[in-house]
Amino acid sequence: MFTGIIEETGEIAAFEPLPAGGARLAVGAKVVLSDLEIGGSIAVNGCCLTAVEITGEGFTADLSPETLDKTNLSALHAGSRVNLERPLLPTSRLSGHFVQGHVDAVGELLALDELGDGNWRLRVRTPPPMRPHLVYKGSIAIDGISLTIAKLDGDVVEVAIIPHTYGETNLSARRPGDQVNLEADMLAKHVARLLELQKSDEAARG
Repeated sequence: MFTGIIEETGEIAAFEPLPAGGARLAVGAKVVLSDLEIGGSIAVNGCCLTAVEITGEGFTADLSPETLDKTNLSALHAGSRVNLERPLLPTSRLSGHFVQGHVDAVGELLALDELGDGNWRLRVRTPPPMRPHLVYKGSIAIDGISLTIAKLDGDVVEVAIIPHTYGETNLSARRPGDQVNLEADMLAKHVARLLELQKSDEAARG
């Protein structure tokens, strides 16, 4: 479990495709290494991965074919910047929202517009399955960043980016057309599922 509060941006040192269809990812990092252990979880662009090797300069994680297919990690290459976060501790303050690290879908970054005073407006196109889980003023994780939905316009989500978030994440390197990992608020997903089951039961009873 994560919070969507990015601890640092890492740099991809190597991306090695594997014969079976997966890949091995080497990430340069500093802050998240302080208590990271082999077998420990780490969120990379909001995707929960397992550290399989740790050095003084970074860590390595394996990517399954499913992860490559369902996230934007397949587009990474040496030099790419990624958002990193360690799992939430029971004693930590929950500054963002509950983020599982299970990416729901990949969206398309449509625009990142500067508003002045270091503030930005980010617009992302979302796929149809996510839309029932998106709520005005609700939470969404974009590349692992906990953000608040400021506007919903059809299939487009708009969020506000404050100067700190822009400077401390990989958003400053993003451009229109980029693919971003999306995870809806898990509470919204549970409510939507309960309503779906209720509607199905009512239909079955006639």
